[in-house]
Amino acid sequence: MFIIETYTLAVIFCVITMFAWGSWANTQKLASKNWRFELFYWDYVIGIVLFALFFALTAGSMGEGGRPFMGDLAQASNDNMWSAVLGGILFNAANILLVAAITLAGMSVAFPVGIGLALVIGVIVNYIDAPVGNSSLLFGGVALIVVAILLNANAYRKLSAQQQKVPTKGLILAVVAGLLMGLFYKYVANSMFPDFQNPIDGKLSPYTAVFLFALGILASNFVFNTVLMRKPLEGEAVSFKDYFSGTGKSHLMGILGGVIWCVGMSFSILASDKAGPAISYGLGQGATVVAALWGIYVWKEFKGAPKGVSGMLNGMLLLYIVGLGLVIAAR
Repeated sequence: MFIIETYTLAVIFCVITMFAWGSWANTQKLASKNWRFELFYWDYVIGIVLFALFFALTAGSMGEGGRPFMGDLAQASNDNMWSAVLGGILFNAANILLVAAITLAGMSVAFPVGIGLALVIGVIVNYIDAPVGNSSLLFGGVALIVVAILLNANAYRKLSAQQQKVPTKGLILAVVAGLLMGLFYKYVANSMFPDFQNPIDGKLSPYTAVFLFALGILASNFVFNTVLMRKPLEGEAVSFKDYFSGTGKSHLMGILGGVIWCVGMSFSILASDKAGPAISYGLGQGATVVAALWGIYVWKEFKGAPKGVSGMLNGMLLLYIVGLGLVIAAR
């Protein structure tokens, strides 16, 4: 299987993850305006599973190092398989709430609050499991990101007050999504053999882990998303009949969104071998900056905001960038 050999290449893969995770939500914006997020999300999950399988059968089955995908899957222990699947279930619970928060509050709010909180929790949890990197730099970067989250939430509160909107639901969904999303990565990381060059019996390769993670997302989606379709957070209930009446463009945007996200996940997992899970996950969550830039400058989600909000947003972006720089330097 393909394995990253250097820390420099691992950082490059993390940067690709950052752009993939920060950009996939644009596909939701590009789908038909009346295409509900619950319907979009089915195609998004299909895209994740398709790419995970494709990547496992290609990059995960070539080269001299590690163990090829099919052989790795055949020898995996039930405990490690379940750990990767559980990671997918936790991620799906978090991500479906994040997509709802994007619908209600926009990318420039949902990502900095939800994913920023996930970054803080994820770095701490993964560092406890695998303490790789300078803790002072790592947690100094995390502290700056916490301040950035608070600035962004305050900017959204001011905008909502001016528009006479109640921001509570969008922010609460983003916070709950962040709390859950900070936990999923450790279960995927714990299912894999730590040195990708040296397989361990019963443990998974990164490619197998991501594939089983994707199956966990798919299986849990029949529960989580079906409930949301019948009891939506906003608007009327939708059915599977509504899904099959969607346009080709809407379905394609959802699948593309899932593929883009899974590229980021796969690259992040591969990078964790040389960067360590805490740094790999933390740097990938620089997606918050990318998503905020899309939301602020492309989708104009803060257009007409009151005085002072622009300064808060610029401060938020600066703190995120400096904080992520400290996370990188921690190794």
